[in-house]
Amino acid sequence: MECVIYKTLNAPIEARVKDLLSRMTLLEKIGQMTQIERSVATPSVIKDRFIGSVLSGGGSKPFENAKSADWADMIDGLQKGALETRLGIPIIYGTDAVHGNNNVYGTTIFPHNIGLGATRDADLARRIGEVTALEVRASGAQYAFAPCVAVSRDPRWGRCYESYGEDTEIVRKMTSIVTGLQGQPPEGHLKGYPFVAGRNNVLASAKHFVGDGGTENGTNEGNTITSYDDLERIHLAPYLDCISQGVCTVMASYSSWNGKKLHTDHFLLTELLKKKLGFMGFVISDWEALDRLYSPHGSNYRESILSTVNAGIDMVMVPFRYELFLEEFLSLAESGEISMARIDDAVERILRVKFVSGVFEHPMADRSLLDLVGCKAHRELAREAVRKSLVLLKNGKDPKKPLLPLNKKAKRILVAGTHADNLGYQCGGWTISWEGTSGKITEGTTMLEAIKEMVDHNTEVVYEQNPSPETFSGEEFSFAIVAVGEGPYVESGGDDPELKIPFNGAELASLVADKVPTLVILITGRPLVVEPSLLEKIEALVVAWLPGSEGRGITDVIFGDYPFQGKLPMTWFRSVDQLPVHSGENSLDPLFPFGFGLTC
Repeated sequence: MECVIYKTLNAPIEARVKDLLSRMTLLEKIGQMTQIERSVATPSVIKDRFIGSVLSGGGSKPFENAKSADWADMIDGLQKGALETRLGIPIIYGTDAVHGNNNVYGTTIFPHNIGLGATRDADLARRIGEVTALEVRASGAQYAFAPCVAVSRDPRWGRCYESYGEDTEIVRKMTSIVTGLQGQPPEGHLKGYPFVAGRNNVLASAKHFVGDGGTENGTNEGNTITSYDDLERIHLAPYLDCISQGVCTVMASYSSWNGKKLHTDHFLLTELLKKKLGFMGFVISDWEALDRLYSPHGSNYRESILSTVNAGIDMVMVPFRYELFLEEFLSLAESGEISMARIDDAVERILRVKFVSGVFEHPMADRSLLDLVGCKAHRELAREAVRKSLVLLKNGKDPKKPLLPLNKKAKRILVAGTHADNLGYQCGGWTISWEGTSGKITEGTTMLEAIKEMVDHNTEVVYEQNPSPETFSGEEFSFAIVAVGEGPYVESGGDDPELKIPFNGAELASLVADKVPTLVILITGRPLVVEPSLLEKIEALVVAWLPGSEGRGITDVIFGDYPFQGKLPMTWFRSVDQLPVHSGENSLDPLFPFGFGLTC
């Protein structure tokens, strides 16, 4: 009887990879390099086309309000198709778990990265990674497209909130989330070799390689114009930390470096990342990146495949046009335009990560984890993260008479603003749907709900989203809490050259502050314009970033149960005319400097 090394549990991973690769046909290899969207994936497609990976695009789900068990059912069904192939190579299922398992209803939604950057707490990031991994695995997925380790140099960028901040050292510190997601590599682990500790961990993806936070004018998918030395010093450094933690995958950026698209940059993807830095996991493309490379509308798809794969992309996030992709890829391989050596290198990397992940031994969802999804302990961690992320920018017109901490036993409180009772706005983009949306989109606690829980039972809480003059005609208010800020957005839809507080938030805050001592809470993914007249008028200003599902973390601090700890992860500009402005370079008279944060 033949000894099938790749099926032998205790065999060395490299031996298993070599054995399995030697058994594969060209079609099977190309299939492994292909990642398709769940909406076009079926067990038969996966089986017939030897598909290597499936993903959910942002907001793509089995059905509306599908919970983790429903996801596990869907993913297990697709996995059965992979296991029925000749070689039985399982798929890995990827999802944008960028602040918790945020595609799935009922999960724990953590603050977006910009808020975590305000904490400067590497251990917190690691613990968030651990919880996120558990909730992702409960859904049946094994692969999280996180973390984003961009160094955001301009708040006009629509993905600013996906960054931990403008400072390379903060971003490097917060890459500890990789160890949380994947587990702690043992001492002596080979640098650059992918690592996953066990079934409670997931594959991580450091993204978006490289320089996506430094594009000109903060334009998403734009051009980062900088020297190699500055690219390395500012933008590349966090990837070294991810690689040293055994990160399994790296996702290429849509953006360009000095005019060359990252997806086609052989020097950066192959010469630098794989050879110089010794990265031994696989490089994955971004969503429909091949379609975007050539205009109009990706008309030269064959050229896109050729240039990206030869540059060093190992797995292609197709996600829909898989039939055309496979047909054109096969033709390029048969013509020799894409060499077998390049294909074998890519597939070797993919198989290595699959063996490391344990998916060969445990291809199906672990249903024992379902009870952990959204559990109290996980939500308490998210609440802790919110507490530590809040930054106090102003507290009282007179330093001797601070407004904060607020009095829990105040007689009458006004709560106002578009964001006071809106869980969707608290969570921001990449939550349940791709762009995010307004309202009670998942399970969680709004600020208004948390305020009502926090104050004394004799305190009257009056909520009016948009107070009118009549609101103030009766009995006086002790103080007001006005929550305003940005609505949800993602990627290029968030690019904003003006950065004004949306929904007339500044006007609303000013109106209330004319009548009653006012705390303004900004819910935002980045610094926004705060006019001097408004700042002078209000008593206190707190930036809560995009805190996620646990609004109690805000009331924990503003009512004084916990101190303010957060420090600005980005310079808070006075005017957009100053931009880009960041610590150490071009830091022209900011409204609040990088690292600013009061305590009380």
